[in-house]
Amino acid sequence: MDCAEEVALLKRELVPLLGSDERLGFDVLRGKLSVDLSQTSVRSADIMTAIQRTGLRAEGWNEGASETSDRISKEQRQRAIFTAVSGTMGLAGFILASLWPTIANTASPIAITCYLLSILAGLYPVLPKAWRSAVTRRPDMNLLMSVAVLGAIALGEWFEGATVAFLFSLSLLLESWSIGRARRAIATLLDLSPPIAHVRLASGDVQDMRPDEVTIGSILVIRPGEKIPLDGRVTKGASDVDQSAVTGESLPVNKQSGDELFAGTVNGDGLLEMESTTAADNTTLARIIRMVGDAHSKRAPSEKWVEKFAAIYTPIVMLLAILMFLIPPLAFAGAWSDWLYRSLVLLVIACPCALVISTPVSVVAALAAAARNGVLIKGGVHIETPARLKAIAMDKTGTLTQGTPTIVDVVPFPGHERVDLLSRAAALEINSNHPLARAIVEEANHGKIAIPAVEHFQTTQGMGASGSIDGKTYWLGSHRYLVHRKLETPEIHDQLEAAQQAGRTVVVVGDETQVYGFITLADVIRKESRQVIQQLHATGVEHVVMLTGDNAGTANAIADQAGIDEVHAELLPADKVAAMEMLVQRYDQVAMIGDGVNDAPALARASLGIAMGAAGSDAAIETADIALMSDDLSKLPWLIHHSQRTLRIIRQNITFALGIKILFVILTFSGHASLWAAIAADMGASLLVIANGLRLLRADHNNC
Repeated sequence: MDCAEEVALLKRELVPLLGSDERLGFDVLRGKLSVDLSQTSVRSADIMTAIQRTGLRAEGWNEGASETSDRISKEQRQRAIFTAVSGTMGLAGFILASLWPTIANTASPIAITCYLLSILAGLYPVLPKAWRSAVTRRPDMNLLMSVAVLGAIALGEWFEGATVAFLFSLSLLLESWSIGRARRAIATLLDLSPPIAHVRLASGDVQDMRPDEVTIGSILVIRPGEKIPLDGRVTKGASDVDQSAVTGESLPVNKQSGDELFAGTVNGDGLLEMESTTAADNTTLARIIRMVGDAHSKRAPSEKWVEKFAAIYTPIVMLLAILMFLIPPLAFAGAWSDWLYRSLVLLVIACPCALVISTPVSVVAALAAAARNGVLIKGGVHIETPARLKAIAMDKTGTLTQGTPTIVDVVPFPGHERVDLLSRAAALEINSNHPLARAIVEEANHGKIAIPAVEHFQTTQGMGASGSIDGKTYWLGSHRYLVHRKLETPEIHDQLEAAQQAGRTVVVVGDETQVYGFITLADVIRKESRQVIQQLHATGVEHVVMLTGDNAGTANAIADQAGIDEVHAELLPADKVAAMEMLVQRYDQVAMIGDGVNDAPALARASLGIAMGAAGSDAAIETADIALMSDDLSKLPWLIHHSQRTLRIIRQNITFALGIKILFVILTFSGHASLWAAIAADMGASLLVIANGLRLLRADHNNC
């Protein structure tokens, strides 16, 4: 399975059998068809029989990458052999036909035999599909080519018939090669995983194992310059790690004890020991490979349009060819042989091969290039959307800012101590992964403050938390949570407002009867944020909005520094969804950028959900439409430029493919086109749209 035409063939047979195309998944990259047979009476044997009716062959899928590659390579070699035989026999027939009249003034049976062998070799993979197309009365390009060749034979144009068969076979080979190149671009990701992991045993010795043999929790030794075999966490040592293969970051990242490591990344000069945290088939790299491989099954809007157009276009062309053959001889006394020949030329030039291949090659190349740049696009359906964005909504913490707030001040109220305030706050936050919580716990640990145990812990979403320490209930939360508990006084209100107006986040601590004090924290804006916002406006994005649960003072301070157009602060998850609905109504095409977990509802409501820094988050990769694997915000304008370039190339390919066909239709009507010239033009168009689409593979961070 190499092209959309074969996907259409399979759909024609399988959709009536299954009742819906929702049960079908097509992975053109790996030549893989997935069929969901759950809750149906359809058997695997029925599926295989239906596939055979299309003229295609199928076998059970094996996830082994090498076996899949070998199978695809074998098919390409067979196709190359048949194409070579077709070309050789056609050339031999031409030479013999040229020489034979000098020997005897009779037809050359040897030359005809060579031409026939050339035709059979060229059409060998095509004829079963053409027959099925004729039987089901659903004409496709295989039937068009077969009819054209048979018509040339009927007219005695053996050379032209053989030439058409050879050039069509060659165009299919080139199409297969183009998909193969995209496959290889994805397959390079597979080469990133090292075949050996150095595992430290309980005895202290080091044993070499395959990554799939290593259990979660094992200690691995990563020597200088080696690839990291599994996801994990540094337990000993420090080194700079090249993460470009996974996150697209151009510079190595310093890793120390406690930091995350990703499979497929390359260790620098230091010696590291790490604890594996995932199995080999569930690493970040493995998920990226699977998702990029499956991405093309979610087709882009342009692909869907081309498929619908081709479904209407091909029968119309068949009808026009029949009318061209019948009307001039019947109505205007034209020569039957002349108009039959012209109708065959029309069939050849009308073959939708170049048109059908123009979009999927571009989409596959764009997906592969994005993956190599640390941008995981989960399906061709999402590749075009960034180019059409009119507004972008961003979370603040971790997106526009560093996401690692630090404590600015600890303010205990009279009668309370700083140590007690931090101790109780850290106790309530110790089990939270929120950046504010981590900052509070780190401050307590840094000051060597004891953190007591908490019982009956409860959270109030978007506001705060409470729990029992030594039998007494304490709470911690935002200014809003303080108001919710009805413990705010005018004096406290003024203090908190002043801190928030200064751009600081406030965390208040108290019990059921009084407020103990508050902690202020600040998150530093990313140095590239302002420049990125300017670049987004330059790409055509009209409006950039901040959606944050943080207080209005902090949000406005960050927005002023970054150049944000509009701010919505102190939002609960439901409020973010409401704000996103408003933006979608106003701008139609709106993206949401967040962490893929807390912002999941807003990500789902947006026209396009983009996860930031997804390499460290399983949920981000799973929930977002597009995942920026690193925390590099500059990937966002890169993505939009890449999408615009992809859409531009797709349009160029469609326009060129249709333009060539219109030109040759005019030449055919005027009698200035031949069969071999028509197929050569069609093959040339296919070559050019393939080459143009594959230019997207060369996209890098600085070239879009």
